[in-house]
Amino acid sequence: MKVYTRTGDDGSTGLGDGSRVSKGSRRVGAYGAVDELNAVVGVLLAEAVPSPAAAQLTRIQALLFEVGAFLSDPRGRFGLSEDVLHPGWLERWIDEMEGDLPPLRNFVLPSGVRAAALAHLARTACRRAEREVVLLRDGGDEIGAVIPLLNRVSDALFVLARWLNRRAGVADALWQGRA
Repeated sequence: MKVYTRTGDDGSTGLGDGSRVSKGSRRVGAYGAVDELNAVVGVLLAEAVPSPAAAQLTRIQALLFEVGAFLSDPRGRFGLSEDVLHPGWLERWIDEMEGDLPPLRNFVLPSGVRAAALAHLARTACRRAEREVVLLRDGGDEIGAVIPLLNRVSDALFVLARWLNRRAGVADALWQGRA
């Protein structure tokens, strides 16, 4: 199978149900943003991320691939797993990491060690993916439990950034506001 098919040269792409739509459609925007998030998580995993966090990020990547497949099929033939439908496992991971962190009383600037900065970048990519999926839903598409999952993933990535900085001995860069 060749990577290039030339079928998209007109600006269209095939969906999971075989139909063709514009590459500028909301559906393509939604699963494209999820794919981009997955790639950013992959860049984060290229760093020396401690093994418990690396395992959770790998789990997130697999779920993001599943979500992308789900979003690519307007007929909904690709179901969602329990890990997507019930993201309590993400909440438990967030709680574990927060147990190692001082309470948050200020906004945190996205900075610190490289892995933490990449976790912040992944968080912002996740928020964009979430906005794209909300637009798809607002347009009348049934998107299941994707929004709560993405919301929880972005929370986890924020806490992960703080946790990675803490493990590296780097304090959160707090936003000081206006003088």
